[in-house]
Amino acid sequence: MQIRQRQNTAAALAGLAVIGALAGCSAPADEPSPPATADTGGAAPDSTVSYTDGEYTATGDYQSPGGAESVTVTLTLADNVVTALNVTGSGGSPNAKKFQGEFIENISAVVVGKPLDSLSVSKVAGSSLTSGGFNAAIDQIRADAD
Repeated sequence: MQIRQRQNTAAALAGLAVIGALAGCSAPADEPSPPATADTGGAAPDSTVSYTDGEYTATGDYQSPGGAESVTVTLTLADNVVTALNVTGSGGSPNAKKFQGEFIENISAVVVGKPLDSLSVSKVAGSSLTSGGFNAAIDQIRADAD
């Protein structure tokens, strides 16, 4: 009986130690969480590249579990910065339409006002596969605008 009690006490103390360690890693309750953002790759813009101002359109393809999909990206450039953006999706399956729709609703907030060279999104509004098509279209636009 005494051995079992020691084992239970040791397990309880170990649990408290883990909880204490995890509590030290968390943010204080009165500190707000950072806002959700999309990863734009963090790449520093290449200030040596100068793009021609104007409107550009390209289509980027990507693979989803339901098959091949694509997004068409139209953007306006001024002084190497994206000033306007429009994205449309092919949305072959209901799932693709859902994820493309969420991506399209949120991508402008991530892209507009950013230098073209810094754009490389990985996930926007829970949609990571659509980002692949978007990035492919951005690569084509970079080539067209150079």
